[in-house]
Amino acid sequence: MKFYLDTCIWRDFFEDRFDGLKPLGEFAFRFLKQCKERKIPIIVSDAVVFELRHYFSQERVDEVFSHFGNIIVNVFATPQQFSEANKEWVKRGKKLPFDDVLHAVLAKHHKSVLVTRDSHFFDFLTSIVEVEKPEDIILD
Repeated sequence: MKFYLDTCIWRDFFEDRFDGLKPLGEFAFRFLKQCKERKIPIIVSDAVVFELRHYFSQERVDEVFSHFGNIIVNVFATPQQFSEANKEWVKRGKKLPFDDVLHAVLAKHHKSVLVTRDSHFFDFLTSIVEVEKPEDIILD
């Protein structure tokens, strides 16, 4: 099993976010800790890194990823994956963020479960890839 984390999960972790009811940062931390302990690969795409760079410096991103270095698998979106994501995006009436459709396509191509909490993944992209919330995967 492998996991592809959407940018929102990384932001939960980086910022220790809380939505008023749930400790989103804690869920992300526990999920990532469990992956590290069990040596479960985490797919990190150039698309996720690009999005994270809107919020954090490259140094901060590198620092956080370095804590999980032994399980991080860096991947790069290919022109074919961009094309597939574009077709899926158009098929859905361009109502979703293109980057999120790309994340779903990348997770599919890397045979990973896409971990997110954005509802549109659950509503519109489960036909492309399996989608879960981190708190629904935590086993301890």
